[in-house]
Amino acid sequence: MSKEKRNAYIYATIVALGGFVFGLDAALISGGFKFITSEFNLNDWEVGAIGFGPGLGVLIALPLSAWSSNQYGRKRTLQAIALLYIVSAVGSALATSFTTLFAARFLGGLAFSSITLASMYMGEIAPAYERGKLVSMLQINIGIGFSAAYFINYWILQQMSSDAQWVQTINLAYTGWRWMLGIEIIPALIWYILLFKIPKSPAWLIYKNRIEEAKKSLLKVYTQSEVEGHILEMKESVENSNSNRSIGSQLSEIFSKPRRIILIVGLTLAIVQQSTGINAIMTYASTMFEQLGLGTDGAFASAIWLGVIGLIATILSLVLIDRIGRRPLVIGGLIWIILSLGICAYGFNTATYTITEGAIAKMNTVPEVEKLNVLVGKEYDNDIEFKRAIKAIMGNKSARDNSSVFLKESANINALLILLGILSFVAAFNFSIGPIMWVLFSEIFPISLRGIAIPLFALVSSSVSALVQFFFPWQLSNMGASTIFIFYSGIVFLGLIILYKFLPETKNLTIEEIQLKLQQKK
Repeated sequence: MSKEKRNAYIYATIVALGGFVFGLDAALISGGFKFITSEFNLNDWEVGAIGFGPGLGVLIALPLSAWSSNQYGRKRTLQAIALLYIVSAVGSALATSFTTLFAARFLGGLAFSSITLASMYMGEIAPAYERGKLVSMLQINIGIGFSAAYFINYWILQQMSSDAQWVQTINLAYTGWRWMLGIEIIPALIWYILLFKIPKSPAWLIYKNRIEEAKKSLLKVYTQSEVEGHILEMKESVENSNSNRSIGSQLSEIFSKPRRIILIVGLTLAIVQQSTGINAIMTYASTMFEQLGLGTDGAFASAIWLGVIGLIATILSLVLIDRIGRRPLVIGGLIWIILSLGICAYGFNTATYTITEGAIAKMNTVPEVEKLNVLVGKEYDNDIEFKRAIKAIMGNKSARDNSSVFLKESANINALLILLGILSFVAAFNFSIGPIMWVLFSEIFPISLRGIAIPLFALVSSSVSALVQFFFPWQLSNMGASTIFIFYSGIVFLGLIILYKFLPETKNLTIEEIQLKLQQKK
């Protein structure tokens, strides 16, 4: 491997660690929801708000990161983001109420713009023939972060059951969920330190007319003979797009007729990626698996498979993206997602729930469980009716805190079919639109618009994600799991139709060649 190629991989790996921290931050909370809800006595909307907090933060952060990445550079902005992750993790671990936890999670959301900035930087530093692989490393690290989070949550849960003192008490803590959220401090600190080793983005240096510095950055990842050609291409791209205009005029260009295809593709990718419901499933993984009647331990153990399957699928996508191309993976992946969501919807739709005397006997850890004797023999056709009946008899708090026990002992459900459907969905997402959206975002925008365009479309994606996560607990309680999956698959189907018509192939093309291809596409 040449020195230049090795450097490109080193820099991409360092920046992609932001994806690992993001994955940890997004998934660690899934293990804490059950305990946080009980400790702070949260309702569905407050649980949704904890899940929504990072989404709200990123909505505010993305416009700021767009300005900062253009004003101060990609590198400095990434370093500031790493600090936010550290502060958020400390605040989450020491939270004393719903309000303080929400505030800490909100700060974490400000750091979620790391994904946008990381994909932008990696797209600008990577050689064209390596760009797909290197940018996809970001999604791989997100997958590793998710996997690590689910393993950590399950391990800490076992420690909580063993009465280990270190997990029972830490400053103001009463339960192990604080360790789940606080463990993020270590990788966030490591990432912050490593970011000092990466060079400044050559594209940003060209944008700032710092040509000699741009050449020095490019020499780290390109040979001397290749540098001059790339400098000329980037200068021409900046000059042709009139880069010194205001943010407003750049936004006007994004929405102009010549950029119509970019707008359609970017907007559709941003909406569809999060409308799959992926972040709701990953954020509330343990809660979702409890709906299968697996119990708390079973739900935590099953959640581990989400991270593992997602990671394997992402690696496979990385191997194939520069061979098969972006378009086939996206189109095929969306079809796969629709089929997987359909399997989940069918499995939940055919489930029934029945309280029996034997089931009540197995629920002896639930206070006043004998109240459920009035429901013995009654069968419920869906989870909504069953939960309402339990709530009416046992009260809101007992129904909420013991939901995993009630579902485990009463559900007649094809748990294996639904589990396979969920795992298939996670695999399909991470094989296709999950990583490839960020690759496409790093390719389809000209240099001068990228600092505004990528955060803009990431803002759309984050807005959809925030709404999905906020409403999920309420939807689960009031609409039922089957309806939720049908809703997600319907939106994905519409996106599939649009992308089938407008999404171009971009593999092995320079950013400048991609611009010409998009302008010629009708």
